[in-house]
Amino acid sequence: MQRIEELFIKHWIESQEIFYYKRYVDDIIIYDQNKINEIAITNIMNGINEQLEFKATEEINNSINYLDLTINRNINKIELNIYRKPTNADITIQYTSNHPRDHKQAAFTFYINRMLTLPITDQAKKEKMGINAQHSPKKMVSP
Repeated sequence: MQRIEELFIKHWIESQEIFYYKRYVDDIIIYDQNKINEIAITNIMNGINEQLEFKATEEINNSINYLDLTINRNINKIELNIYRKPTNADITIQYTSNHPRDHKQAAFTFYINRMLTLPITDQAKKEKMGINAQHSPKKMVSP
């Protein structure tokens, strides 16, 4: 990827065809639609090495899924929400399994930390916690 960045990405940033590029687990490129399009970028990137395949994902209704986030672009702000693929099974290690306790708790710790640290709306947090606005949690009353 470093070679591709040196050959192409650096040029596109200098010519301001691309506004933003970030390499992480996946790559993200924000570009000027008046100067270049996703087809041109994808064709050039896919022609560099036959072992690499780049795919473009476009916004739909000002929204795009990136890694485990849904990014919504509004006029004055960007809103984030947690995204789960349709194939997500929400399966974690069963509590009674013979795995180390830390392994069993890791998924829950991650999910809770992600929900609390991401700048998502209060409504989205309630949805992720399973709190329905119409059915608020009931208090336990002892006899």
